[in-house]
Amino acid sequence: MKQIVKHPDAISRKPSGYCPGCMHSTANKIIAEVLEEMQMTENAVGVFPVGCAVLSATYFTADRIIAAHGRAAAVATGIKRSRPKMLVFTYQGDGDLSSIGMAETIHAANRGENITVIFINNSIYGMTGGQMSPTTLEGQKATTCIYGRDPATMGYPIKMCELLNQLQAPKYIARFSLDSVAHINQAKKGIRKAFEMQLGQKGYAFIELLTNCPTNWKMTPTDTWKFMQEKTMKEFPIGEFRNRIEG
Repeated sequence: MKQIVKHPDAISRKPSGYCPGCMHSTANKIIAEVLEEMQMTENAVGVFPVGCAVLSATYFTADRIIAAHGRAAAVATGIKRSRPKMLVFTYQGDGDLSSIGMAETIHAANRGENITVIFINNSIYGMTGGQMSPTTLEGQKATTCIYGRDPATMGYPIKMCELLNQLQAPKYIARFSLDSVAHINQAKKGIRKAFEMQLGQKGYAFIELLTNCPTNWKMTPTDTWKFMQEKTMKEFPIGEFRNRIEG
């Protein structure tokens, strides 16, 4: 019998610590598949900060470093500058990257650091209890906005791809969704493109992955997919915002 599905060796077979239905596991899997298909598992370093994203450090079999909250881009910069031939990527949530780590995110992008930043956007603080994050949607409820996000007092959702697209240095900026098989396959292709670009010394790449949080959204996993399709993807449209890989 021909094998058509394989567990990637770039990720361990440990039981998952993610909540049931959480798409962090999907994001982990496609990153691991790309590393394995590119034969880069032994020459890659993942940088994982505080939050649900840090659980990924226990699953990848490539080298991993845990960064202080928000500082993954700074740590990745140091690794890449000292080991330029290694494939260096960060794996960060929306609370980490677009809140406490906003300065590191902006300045690494503005310098055009030759790293790949993978941004997991589920519009909420997951591990710390469901507080409003910079990407929480208008009207979306959280423990710190129990009646829903009100732009009049809480500001609007921050759109990181659009924000970084104002800078000159980044070479690749794209947003994908993990709500369906077709979109997951698109995301995987985007991650591979970003990794190949880095190995070609092209510069900074930013990959945003729209995901869910069944626990803190207080929904079933299938309901979260519907919410993403009807709400999240309207606020955060998917697609490539910049593709200067050939330049």
